[in-house]
Amino acid sequence: MAIPSVSGQEGPAAEFVAAYAQRRGLDVVRDETSVRVSVGDEQSGATLVLASHLDVVPPGDGWTRDPFAPVIEAGLLYGRGSGDAKASVSAMLLALTDVAKGGGPKAGRVLAIFSYGEETRSATMPEAVKRAGRLDAALVGEPTNLQFAIAQRGLMMVDLVARGTQRHAGYAADGAPNAIAALAHDLVKLDGIVAERVHPVLGATTVTPTMLEAGISRNVTPPVATAILDVRSTPAWTHDELEVALRERLVSEVTVTSKRLVPCETPANSRLLAAARAVAPDAMLYGSPTCSDWCFMRHLDAIKVGPGTSRRSHTPDEAVDLAEVTAARAFYANVAERYLA
Repeated sequence: MAIPSVSGQEGPAAEFVAAYAQRRGLDVVRDETSVRVSVGDEQSGATLVLASHLDVVPPGDGWTRDPFAPVIEAGLLYGRGSGDAKASVSAMLLALTDVAKGGGPKAGRVLAIFSYGEETRSATMPEAVKRAGRLDAALVGEPTNLQFAIAQRGLMMVDLVARGTQRHAGYAADGAPNAIAALAHDLVKLDGIVAERVHPVLGATTVTPTMLEAGISRNVTPPVATAILDVRSTPAWTHDELEVALRERLVSEVTVTSKRLVPCETPANSRLLAAARAVAPDAMLYGSPTCSDWCFMRHLDAIKVGPGTSRRSHTPDEAVDLAEVTAARAFYANVAERYLA
């Protein structure tokens, strides 16, 4: 954590992780996509991925401590990235050393993938996954308080654009279209606009306006009004289906600017979930509202689980409970042992 690794500046942190793993005799590949650390033989059985990311968001304002001078107070480790997601990275890396000390998995391979740029649009996990060989299952390390996220919302970003006639506002009574008024009519439709499909874990897809832009002067009717919509999807809809539905139900122009962060869910009869529940039978199952690199491994048997509290992510004075990190270390190693037995 004392190595700043804001997105795009992960090099020193990646070098540290790779060197740490090499000193402990683990197999290491470091390239422009990730640091990949493994133990076992992919030819002898399944591969279980321990996946997390090395980058952190910028520290921002409001800190009462130096964000990159980690300090422990009352069992909490403070610093940027403490929970999101260096706690998961640390626990996964140490779990790999524990598996190696125990002679390695009985069959197959445990592979950690520590990617870059997860907090940005330039996530390297998709390419890292392509380079990693055959993969069967994944534990995605994000702050969940070691509860099991068995579904995760996706994210689709949409520009909603209404058009009108630019003219002196004094002539508004003439009935020329006003872009702001047209956009407002669509905005009031958004609550529950695609709520007819309800996912059993995540509920309904939400469509939330987050930014507005309109107007060129206080006495001129606007020719254009734009809203940015944050669409938090569920597996009940594909992003293509959502795009069609929004176009049909709204009058304004709908332009999808991003739909690569697809929703995910753990498959029915998941062998990985069975192994995880055997290790931690009291863990709660829930649906995660936040995105992660899971969307790039949605074809695998996967769950999202890691130490830390999601609501502390990206906040000033971010912190993680060190006891949880220790518990995560044992959890990851024990699940690997069971899954690859």
